Amino acid sequence: MRMDLLLTRLRFAKSRSIAQARIAEAHMRCNGARVTRQDHDIAVGDVLTMPHGRSVRVIEILALPERRGPAAEARTCYRVLDAGGSIAIAGQKPPAAALD
Repeated sequence: MRMDLLLTRLRFAKSRSIAQARIAEAHMRCNGARVTRQDHDIAVGDVLTMPHGRSVRVIEILALPERRGPAAEARTCYRVLDAGGSIAIAGQKPPAAALD
């Protein structure tokens, strides 16, 4: 499945054109490799790393969705891998406890 279509169906982007713009920024990774083309093929088992607001989200694809359905249906197609729910983006200050 194309990366732009997957991001739309998993509800990480509101439209395919928004997904294509995010991919063109080259901040997405699939299995550790930078993705710059929206037609990059995604399969079950792939690990995607992508910006999400002011953090980074890491997910594993469990199934390829047939349609853009409700959010609950989309969440069954992936598993979040980042331990704390988000990884701080470079440039943000780490918590004081992390500095000790």
